[in-house]
Amino acid sequence: MSSNIQRIVSLVPSLTELVIDLGMENKLVGRTRFCIHPKEKVDDIAIIGGTKNPRLDKIRTLDPDYIIANKEENRREDIQALQEDFEVNVTEIATIEDALIVIHQLAKTFDQTSKAKQLISNIQQALENRPEVPKLNTAYLIWKDPWMTVGRDTYIHDILDHWNFPNVFANRERYPKITLEDIKKQNPDLILLSSEPYPFKEKHMAQIEEACPAARVLLVEGEWFSWYGSRMEHAFKRLNGWRKTIE
Repeated sequence: MSSNIQRIVSLVPSLTELVIDLGMENKLVGRTRFCIHPKEKVDDIAIIGGTKNPRLDKIRTLDPDYIIANKEENRREDIQALQEDFEVNVTEIATIEDALIVIHQLAKTFDQTSKAKQLISNIQQALENRPEVPKLNTAYLIWKDPWMTVGRDTYIHDILDHWNFPNVFANRERYPKITLEDIKKQNPDLILLSSEPYPFKEKHMAQIEEACPAARVLLVEGEWFSWYGSRMEHAFKRLNGWRKTIE
């Protein structure tokens, strides 16, 4: 099918990286401003806005024959508008397994199955190499003002689960708003402050520590927990090493 696909627009940062790693860099004509990997290759690709506010007029000017979107990262109204004129692959990724399936499906679409086979094998190997460590009940924060966390139906939740960080908000769905009192009531062993989408810094730790003095509070690289696609290999390897240090 790849011979028929000549102009790709990706609205999903982690899948932009995957498209490039699958050897389709020369077909990628549009990306969001959050598509930052691999840096040396994305700089020359036209930016069509953000994931939540893409420039539909600019996308139409690029005249893509294949658009990659994601149910979670992109707005339904933008996807529907684009579907009127273009082929849009709306991915849905809530687990590691979902992410591996998308790698396989995109590779098949682009006729790049051999590259995907090796990538999937490397990811699965990193997954199997997870360290044996005790469980740490964990709250993972993605935003403040209001505070927001992750529910059970998210990719981040699945990552937490696989690395033995049981999500204390597993009874919630999607990305619920919470309070510091809500976190305290869950009595987590660990509170992780992600580097994205909200850029948590050391200055934010004190407020959390004051509210939840019994918990350990750490800053974490959000890409390890939320980027799927080819970055999973790097993320899982880093998670394996880092997880050993968290007792």
